[in-house]
Amino acid sequence: MYELGVISQFEAAHRLTGAFGPATRMHGHTYRLEVLVRGPSLRPDGTLCDLVALQAAVSAVVGELHYRDLGEVPGLAGVNTTAEHVAAYCWRQLAAALDEPALASLTVRVWENPGAYAAYEGAL
Repeated sequence: MYELGVISQFEAAHRLTGAFGPATRMHGHTYRLEVLVRGPSLRPDGTLCDLVALQAAVSAVVGELHYRDLGEVPGLAGVNTTAEHVAAYCWRQLAAALDEPALASLTVRVWENPGAYAAYEGAL
């Protein structure tokens, strides 16, 4: 299985609801977004997919989230904006933007800090 990845980051604020202690107050993170696509075979040009198109799709998602209150982003409004929900949101946005039939899966990791991430993975 081949794998291709893109890494980006964005600054965003959020607040959690529930038993999250001080994280229930508005706070921010420098999120790291890792996007991995996998597929069993390469295209005739020797690539898994168009890297420029993948980078553009990731940049578009990051642009929607950068310097935002995540609770106000369409698709995240009304959701407890945990890293898990943010990863699933990014996955849905990217899956809709990718038009590469040879890709088998997409994994999105959202790092809230250098030591903790949440991920969402699914078949394409």
